[in-house]
Amino acid sequence: MAEWTSAVGAAQLARLVGSQQERGGAGGARRPPAYRTLADGIRLLVLEGRIPVAARLPAERELAVALSLSRTTVAAAYEALRGEGFLESRRGAGSWTSVPAGNPLPARGLEPLPPESLGSMIDLGCAALPAPEPWLTKAVQGALEELPPYAHTHGDYPAGLPALRRMLADRYTEQGIPTMPEQIMVTTGAMGAIDAICSLFAGRGERIAVESPSYANILQLMRAAGVRLVPVAMDEGLAGWDMDVWRQVLRDSAPRLAYVVADFHNPTGALASDEQRRAMVEAARSAGTVLIADETMVELQLDPGLEMPRPVCSFDPAGSTVVTVGSASKAFWAGMRIGWVRAAPDVIRSLVAARAYADLGTPVLEQLAVNWLMRTGGWQEAVALRRDQARDNRDALVAAVRRELPDWEFTVPSGGLTLWARAGGLSGSRLAEVGERVGVRVPSGPRFGVDGAFEGYVRLPFTVGGPVAEEAAARLAAAARLVGTGAGGSGAEPPRTFVA
Repeated sequence: MAEWTSAVGAAQLARLVGSQQERGGAGGARRPPAYRTLADGIRLLVLEGRIPVAARLPAERELAVALSLSRTTVAAAYEALRGEGFLESRRGAGSWTSVPAGNPLPARGLEPLPPESLGSMIDLGCAALPAPEPWLTKAVQGALEELPPYAHTHGDYPAGLPALRRMLADRYTEQGIPTMPEQIMVTTGAMGAIDAICSLFAGRGERIAVESPSYANILQLMRAAGVRLVPVAMDEGLAGWDMDVWRQVLRDSAPRLAYVVADFHNPTGALASDEQRRAMVEAARSAGTVLIADETMVELQLDPGLEMPRPVCSFDPAGSTVVTVGSASKAFWAGMRIGWVRAAPDVIRSLVAARAYADLGTPVLEQLAVNWLMRTGGWQEAVALRRDQARDNRDALVAAVRRELPDWEFTVPSGGLTLWARAGGLSGSRLAEVGERVGVRVPSGPRFGVDGAFEGYVRLPFTVGGPVAEEAAARLAAAARLVGTGAGGSGAEPPRTFVA
């Protein structure tokens, strides 16, 4: 069986290496040998996630022709990469990318910082905002008033409260996607929804295609389930999804599932166009792949006048190819652990049947609170508050990072809760380590990749604003100076207490 899960063509690799060399020119410095330049370019593409780990590289002769180099030069570059642990080869199977043994690999998701630590630590690890009051209190009070009839039942609703299922179905129908309550299952957050979908469709050893980078907690959930992750590289900046690459990966790897965040992608903030969404659904249908469309960020458009694309499921209204996941966690509050699945009725029935061996159902009070919000218009009011807060935080954080860290590269997204930043040539893992010592918690890029990619990146969420954002950027700059000078050891200065 092949050791690789995707392939990179000669023309594609030549284009990627060329873009790396254009970005990284070294002024008047002495030029290294051609093979070393090529090897360094491929290595950096792997570390940044532009070439996935376990991707088959073109044969030496093919790449030599595409790059107008000698085959000897390409062979020497491949040999250097093998010696450094970034390439593995086997006769008859070709050569595929890897990462060196002992490199720090993403092994955990993103855990919230304990509240007692917030006095001295600025937490940029968790992309979640405080509740949009007074709407949380109003929703809980409304739910308590509607609770008595349900209190006389056993309280287990594996598919969700009928009233909330109808409400969610009506919301999709209002968007032009006819939906019945039988196509909805309410879950305990989006994580619960995706866990249930993976358990139904993908057993241990099955392949799941994921964006590279992708949401760290989902990647860890899938790793824990024992599936094989097939990374699909994202385009640079906010360009998002390279559909030629997606078609190739789905065709060659035939994954059972594919997971995408088309609406303000986490972590990059990219927004897929209608054309990309249509092409994604068509590619999944042709490959026999079930496409999980994560819509948890969909309501967080931050730029006024932004015209949103159609939902992914609008290109598969029956739900035979697309399984949609939504949640109240990002648009409303992470403590409101309500998520939902929209899919074909037979898929929903299978998910509900499997739930008897999992959590039986989602808490009734929280479901009543979300239903109250959506029925009364409180949801729209709360989401408007959330957008205003996230927009202000985004603008403050962007201004502070540009001032304190002018060599960091990023593109400001038009929505969502996260900024994906290239850290000026520094190690994201070292920044995360040293950052905690100087009082700022930031997740490093490899947490969002598969097998060690994106070492040069960090993710910055829009969870702090005003003076706190300025202080966070100042602490990041202090961490960057320590990492850049190699002085990030035990002598790093302790964090200052900062009260928001």
